[in-house]
Amino acid sequence: MSTNTSTPASFETVGGLSYLNPAAPEPWASFVQQIERVRPHLGALEHWVETLVRPKRTLIVDVPIERDDGTIAHFEGYRVQHSLSRGPGKGGVRFHPDVTLNEVMALAGWMTVKNAAVGLPFGGAKGGVRVDPNSVSKGELQRITRRYTSEIGLIIGPDRDIPAPDVGTNAMTMAVMMDTFSMNRGGTATGVVTGKPIALGGSLGRQEATGRGVFITAREAGRGLKLPIEGARVVVQGFGNVGGIAARLFHEAGARVIAVADHTAVLVNEGGIDVPAALAHTAASGGLQGFAGAEPIDIEDFWQLQCEFLVPAALEGQITPARAERIRTRVVVEGANGPTTPAADDVLRERGVLVVPDVLANAGGVTVSYFEWVQDFSSFFWTEEEINARLERIMVNAYTAIAQVAEDKKVSLRTAAFIIACHRVLEARAERGLYP
Repeated sequence: MSTNTSTPASFETVGGLSYLNPAAPEPWASFVQQIERVRPHLGALEHWVETLVRPKRTLIVDVPIERDDGTIAHFEGYRVQHSLSRGPGKGGVRFHPDVTLNEVMALAGWMTVKNAAVGLPFGGAKGGVRVDPNSVSKGELQRITRRYTSEIGLIIGPDRDIPAPDVGTNAMTMAVMMDTFSMNRGGTATGVVTGKPIALGGSLGRQEATGRGVFITAREAGRGLKLPIEGARVVVQGFGNVGGIAARLFHEAGARVIAVADHTAVLVNEGGIDVPAALAHTAASGGLQGFAGAEPIDIEDFWQLQCEFLVPAALEGQITPARAERIRTRVVVEGANGPTTPAADDVLRERGVLVVPDVLANAGGVTVSYFEWVQDFSSFFWTEEEINARLERIMVNAYTAIAQVAEDKKVSLRTAAFIIACHRVLEARAERGLYP
């Protein structure tokens, strides 16, 4: 199984900003548009804004492995360090058949903004390998992971760039990455990745952290709108580690989860889905398909369901302008990275739909990854109650600060989050100056 190489990158201009644009315009162009919207709010720091639309470092690697049948297969991998001005790079590694350099660049940029928006001492990075994990054996997947880690090993490290799980990867992927990096270095380096198994220096509360952060920010948004969680109707796209956990927390708080969707099925039950039963079914069968507690519907009908909270927690680019015109919700809480295009963002704002942006809503995962990184350095580990309390405090404080900026400047929560984050990143860039 071989993969196609990416189209050579080129520089183009949007809104007066030059940006690297390999192949297709999305989703990197969406990130650039989001940066452009912040430009009027940067003041003297606008002098440095070009650094936000030029990734600091982009690594494209060949990942060859010997398959179980003895043939050689090549996969294409990436690691993009968007900004290191505020600290080492931080961001996940995605294994998916549609991974592209364009996508990884955008994801790295959003990580820069996300880490700065919630005040974490990290820059932004992201990685990926273009592979369908379900199309290779367990042994082949481990060999892909080890070779990819070896290829990007020259730019990652506990104080340089710290990968984590993302779509198509998990705690065991991180265990293999940590082991590979450690073997190449000649000593155990638990802090090179986060999202590891507990036995290898992982943190309690990490698996649920992203979904928990989605729930916390949804609750805070509801409070601002005098919209209680209890009794609220909730629709969730994506039923994995983010959407599934968020759905469970909504359910436990008394909300009525009326629809869920994943790659296998789109289901609705206006009376409320039994979320624990749906999670158990998904764990046993690998997806929602066949779950008896709800009826299948068309995906476009899914986006038109009347609800109070809509949680897109799958992949980027799901809410288009056309879908935004039909969505019937009070609040969109972005569990996924980049699920709403800038044009759709404008439509939702004009229609009075509050959007809690990804760079805030799904920051729970990287926040607890930060806790894990700190615990690994100190070899002192906290209880799950301590983890959740610290996460709650950081997420609530970040939401409050971003909501205040949004109100003061009459901008969306997304633009407010970018204003805070870009000020922090560019101030660090300005203070450090240029070398040499």
